Amino acid sequence: MEPILLTRPGSADPQPLADYQGEGGYEALSAAVKRLPEHLLSTIERSGLRGRGGAGFPVGQKWRLAASEAETQKYVVANGGEDEPGSAKDRVLMESYPHRVLEGVILAAYAIGAHEAVLYVNSLYDHATAMLDRAITEASAAGFLGARVAGSAFNLAVRIQSAPQEYVAGEDSAVLEVIEGGPPLPREKPPFPTSAGLHGKPTVVNNIETFAFIPTIVRRGPDWFRGQGTADNPGTMLFTLPSNVRSPGVVELPIGISLRVLIEDYGGGLASGKAIKAVLPGGPSSAFIGGTDLDVAMDRQPLAALGSALGCGILRIIEAGECLVEVVDGIAHFFQKESCGQCPICQMETQALARITAQVRDGQGSQQMLDQIPKLGAFARGKGFCGLISMPIPPLTSAIRLFPEDFAYHIEHGHCPASEG
Repeated sequence: MEPILLTRPGSADPQPLADYQGEGGYEALSAAVKRLPEHLLSTIERSGLRGRGGAGFPVGQKWRLAASEAETQKYVVANGGEDEPGSAKDRVLMESYPHRVLEGVILAAYAIGAHEAVLYVNSLYDHATAMLDRAITEASAAGFLGARVAGSAFNLAVRIQSAPQEYVAGEDSAVLEVIEGGPPLPREKPPFPTSAGLHGKPTVVNNIETFAFIPTIVRRGPDWFRGQGTADNPGTMLFTLPSNVRSPGVVELPIGISLRVLIEDYGGGLASGKAIKAVLPGGPSSAFIGGTDLDVAMDRQPLAALGSALGCGILRIIEAGECLVEVVDGIAHFFQKESCGQCPICQMETQALARITAQVRDGQGSQQMLDQIPKLGAFARGKGFCGLISMPIPPLTSAIRLFPEDFAYHIEHGHCPASEG
């Protein structure tokens, strides 16, 4: 596999401008601004790149929507809030490959006709913020940013915005609220950001990882990019391996790699040597996959066939001997805590789910309570301003379906069953 993003394995140092240019950095930008933005838009559309922020929306389609708006003032926002539990991929890119991210943002701005861009960075990421700030300074001095980008008539200003430590602050419209000086509260949709985003103007919001792919796609072409990954979801992806494998961290691999190969060959397997009981393949809002389904391809459609999701590629591995009741109780309470309270039905639902899992955990629950979980999800679905309202349901319902014995034991005894070894 030829890496697209992590081109300097083993090095965590920020890539200097000269080194990035030695890899072809800013060649894509220099070539793109000599052509009409339409050529760049077409290139991204033909690449098939999907957003790496979790939803997997086609990037070219999103950019096209913003570019087609008649409004002359437009914006690009790079979302590096990264409050997904266990995620570190965007931090790696911002700290070690800041120019790759920045060039992708500049290309996006040229494609849609934006003259202002914002890098939205997790407030805990001091080093990432410093590296991006340095990259902005270096790119400006080299003529790749500011007035007359790469010798063209295109102008672009880029600034950094600190992101608050709240899960919902990473939702696209909440990001825009923060940049405008407000609290991190999602907006009702429609309108969507591509038509009415930052300051009511057309705005493209993409994840940091998404932007990092853009320069190489433009430089090497969409057909080359499609040479890795799958037909529906081309390219590579950054996967975050959890702390209980022998080699935790962020790895770049083709989309479609099997979950088993990802864990065993690249993660080294579980450090404990125990069997795998279950996996959350796409973060806390994805559904559990049982240990007998580890050969599933890490791609949208195969995971969807098992009722789960690729998300941001953040793995959580449950070992034999761990109790799923304790795990899902933690997930339910996480979403209860992170519900912003703006939508009463979301607050009601997440509180009810956390109450049910706590009662089952403590031996005060019943099967009838568990049966209420999918009903609560169905009642609340689509009634919030953002997706959080539906996020606790897949992990909870899948855990109950796959491991009913764990829940039955807790209901009867009020504690976890004996270790499975």
